[in-house]
Amino acid sequence: MSKEIRLLSTSGILGYGFPEASLQAGLARKPDVIGVDGGSVDPGPHYLGSGKPFASPLAIRRDLRLMLRAAIAAKIPMVIGTSGGAGGAPHLAMVAQMVREIAREDGLHFKLALIHAEQDKAWVKQRAAAGRVHALARQPALTDATIDRATRIVGMMGPEPFITALDAGAQVVLAGRSSDPAPWAAATLRAQLPPAPGWYAGKMLECGATPAIPKGHDCLFVTVREDHVECEPTNPARRCTPLSVANHALHENSSPIHHIEPGGLLDTSECRFEAVSDRAVRISGMHWIPAERYTVKLEGVEQTGFRAICVCGTRDPLLIGRVDAFLDTVRQEVATKAAAFGVSPDSYQFGIRVYGRDGVMGAREPQRSALPHELGFVLEVVASESQEVASAVLAMARTNMLHTDFPGRLCREGNMAFPFSPSDIEVGAVYRFSVFHAAELDDPTEVFPIEYETL
Repeated sequence: MSKEIRLLSTSGILGYGFPEASLQAGLARKPDVIGVDGGSVDPGPHYLGSGKPFASPLAIRRDLRLMLRAAIAAKIPMVIGTSGGAGGAPHLAMVAQMVREIAREDGLHFKLALIHAEQDKAWVKQRAAAGRVHALARQPALTDATIDRATRIVGMMGPEPFITALDAGAQVVLAGRSSDPAPWAAATLRAQLPPAPGWYAGKMLECGATPAIPKGHDCLFVTVREDHVECEPTNPARRCTPLSVANHALHENSSPIHHIEPGGLLDTSECRFEAVSDRAVRISGMHWIPAERYTVKLEGVEQTGFRAICVCGTRDPLLIGRVDAFLDTVRQEVATKAAAFGVSPDSYQFGIRVYGRDGVMGAREPQRSALPHELGFVLEVVASESQEVASAVLAMARTNMLHTDFPGRLCREGNMAFPFSPSDIEVGAVYRFSVFHAAELDDPTEVFPIEYETL
C-alpha cells in the first residue's frame, strides 16, 4: 500500500494559464501525477450547446504543451477532466487533436486514452423509463420530448473510468465531462489510499492555487496520506493558510460541509486545519460515506432561440432623471413597430439592463433610487424563430433608444453614445439547461467508453 501520493495541479482551468516557473518548482518536488481541470458548468449552457470552448484555444494549446512535455519527461501520468470546457464530444475531440499535434511537433511518445462522456439519447430514455433518472434542483421529471430536444447530453463521470484508463497503461488521459475532483480521486484510489482524503485533495486541486493567497491561477502541490492532506502552492509569491483553505472548501456546493460526488458523499464537518509552515496547510478529519446507489449527474441543453445585443450609454441628466418612463416608451414603440412587420410579441423577448443603477442586481438592488451621472444600457433581444428576427427587433430598439423624445429634451440629435461600430452584435444561438438530473448506473464505467491511441 502506498503511504502517500504527490499531485500537481497546474491551474484552475486548462487555458487559464500558469507561470512556467511554478510548473518547474512543482516538478522539482517529484509529483506522481500532473493534471488540471479542463472545464466547468459555471459559464452557462452556451458552450455545451455550441460545442465550443470558453477558454482560448491558443491558451489551451500553450498549457497543454507545457504539461505534456513535463509529464513525458518525468514519466508520470497526466490527467484532464471535462476537456474543452464542457466535456462534450466536440470539446474532447478538440483537445485530443491538440495533443496529437503537439506530440507530433515535439516528438513525444505515449499512450493516450480518451474517455467519452456524451450520452446516447436512447439510453437516457430507457433509464428514465425504468425510473432510474431523478430530477435535481427542482427540475421536472425527464421526458422523451425533453431528451429529443436536447442538443447535447453529457454524464459527469466519477474516478472509475480514469482508473480503468490508467490501469490500461495510458500515460495521458483526456476525459469528457467529469466531476471536478474525480481525476485526482482516481489517482489516490489507485494508490490504495482511503477515498476521503483523495476526494478532499481533489476539491483543492481542481482549482489550482485558488486555495492560496493571493488568489490566482497558478500551480498547487498536494500530498495525500492515509489520514490527511497537505496543500502548498509552488509559487513562492503565494501561500496556503488555514483560513484560505477552509474558505475554498466551501465553494460551489449547496452545503458547506456535505459534498455529493459519484458514488458517495464527502463529509468535511469534522475537518481540522493546521499550518505546517508559513506556506502549507494540513487538513484532516474528512469522512467518505458511500452511496447506496451509484449515480452520475446528467447535463443537457436545448436551443431556445437566437440573440442580438447592443451596448449604449447616456450622460443626459434629464433623461436619467426620468429613465423608467423613457424605457417604458421605448418598449412600447418596439412592440408596436415589430408587430407592424409581422413579428408576434410571443416570438421574442426584449430586455434592457441598466448599468449604473441596477444592471447587476435588477429589482433586488437596494440603492435603486440613487441618481447616477451616467448610465449604460445593454439591449438584448432573443427571438425563437431566427437570427434575422432578433436582429430586426434589436435594430428597432437601438433606433428608439437613440431618438425617442421625452419632456424637456434639449439634444435633438440623439440620446445615446455607442462605443462600437457596428452597434448591433449578432450573438447567435441561445441555449438553456434542460437536463439536470441524476442517473443510476449498474457500473460506474458503463456509459463512459474509452478509446486508446499510441502516439
